[in-house]
Amino acid sequence: MSEETETYVDKFWELIDNILNALLFVLIGLEIIILSFDGKYLFAGLLAIPVVLLARYASLALPIALFSKKLGFVPRTGLIMTWGGLRGGISIALALSLTNDMPRDLILTITYVIVVFSIIVQGLTVGKIVGRILPKAKPS
Repeated sequence: MSEETETYVDKFWELIDNILNALLFVLIGLEIIILSFDGKYLFAGLLAIPVVLLARYASLALPIALFSKKLGFVPRTGLIMTWGGLRGGISIALALSLTNDMPRDLILTITYVIVVFSIIVQGLTVGKIVGRILPKAKPS
């Protein structure tokens, strides 16, 4: 494949990716209209946030320990990857695929709470955290 063809193919798939992401988030927005936000479900979502963060940190610990010498990770890579690991569309799409036989509303509400926290809190603070951990690095 020539370089020009490869560029066009890459741009085509990037466009398809953007269109599908836009469609996914439109569907997510429509779903939130009919979702019932029960107080107990919201509380469960708030309790799930630290659990998700701890699980992500724990799941990163072994690979970071195994590859840190070989790949030369910066200090506190696990913390950066844990806080920077934003969740979103795929999590909600999976929760939306549940049938009504399952506790769909509970799982959807918890998922929405975690995703909103991830996008707003983690997304807006990841640069500051990286700046504090690595003062010489300039977060982009």
